[in-house]
Amino acid sequence: MTDVLEDLRLDEQLVLGKPWTLIVWDDPVNLMNYVTWVFTSYFGFPKPKAERLMMQVHTEGRAAVKTGTREEIERHVEAMHGYGLQATMERVDA
Repeated sequence: MTDVLEDLRLDEQLVLGKPWTLIVWDDPVNLMNYVTWVFTSYFGFPKPKAERLMMQVHTEGRAAVKTGTREEIERHVEAMHGYGLQATMERVDA
């Protein structure tokens, strides 16, 4: 049974390609509580997760917020720009 599941996952990866990651960048404009609010309201993250990601953006300059297909992450990048956040996407190497 495990071999079948592994085969299905491999087939899924081949069809979808490598996943992409949404990167949100620190900026001098948006307040930390606003970034937390965006993460909770747009992504539906629980407040502790949203705060952890916000602190990563603030202290490290960036955070990997979401992973998915290229099309999905492109939509999220556009949405983050709509909220006034700086965001880009990167291909996952794994």
